[in-house]
Amino acid sequence: MIPFDFEYDRPDTVGEALTVFRQLDAEQKNPMFFGGGTEIISMARMGNVKTGAVVDLKAIPECRVFEYDKDRLLIGSALTLSDLVEAKRFPLLDHTAGRVADHTMQCKITFGGNLASTIIYRETVLPLLLADAVVTVATQGGLRDYKITQIFRERLQLPRGEFIVRASIEKRWLSAPYIHVKKTKNEKVDYPLLTVACLKADDKIRMAFSGLLPYPFRDLQWENLMNDKSLSFPERAEQISALAAPHLLNNLDGSAEFRKFVLNNTLINVLQTLKGV
Repeated sequence: MIPFDFEYDRPDTVGEALTVFRQLDAEQKNPMFFGGGTEIISMARMGNVKTGAVVDLKAIPECRVFEYDKDRLLIGSALTLSDLVEAKRFPLLDHTAGRVADHTMQCKITFGGNLASTIIYRETVLPLLLADAVVTVATQGGLRDYKITQIFRERLQLPRGEFIVRASIEKRWLSAPYIHVKKTKNEKVDYPLLTVACLKADDKIRMAFSGLLPYPFRDLQWENLMNDKSLSFPERAEQISALAAPHLLNNLDGSAEFRKFVLNNTLINVLQTLKGV
């Protein structure tokens, strides 16, 4: 049970959502945009969040889009993770979303909500980083497109009162060879010790990670080492692991040393799997 009252608004258009949010903010109701609501509800129950109003985005058609526009796939922010998994349009994103929480929660968590989450893992951003996604944001000046790297640096960087409408990726990434590996401490459904997502294009491996640091990321220096054919697979993995070691998370899910061990073995597995692909 949420221990406080709040106003609930469900606008039908992007413009209405922006206007309602602005009005509620002026009334000092500390409004929050609402997708699946899983994080807001759980944090409110624990007393970590308090809001006087939520603005639900799920009725906005632009936030529900899941279609092709010329050479790009459009992915609405209000789609649930189960929507992504069941549609099977971007295999790497399907697999990534399918390993976030259990099926019941996947039916509630939205794509945009996972990207904007305060939880450190935010795994659905990994395929977007690899596929050079473009993200459309609702601003007071209208819809605006950004490269994913412009608005996601360790976490989503948007001014208050703005929200993600959709992401888009080029079709060519939908059929690119890929691999997704998630390692957890105990259970299949758990926070990751390590999640790695990879795409291969032009004989180069692109890779992004969650669970190693307090945020998801893509590191071009690591990628250069991963693709250095003058080194053996174990040498590439060891050099990347050595670079990572001073920065790795050390918590109840796993020690930094154990994460380094898992990272090293996973990288070798990735190289062997994508060899010759």
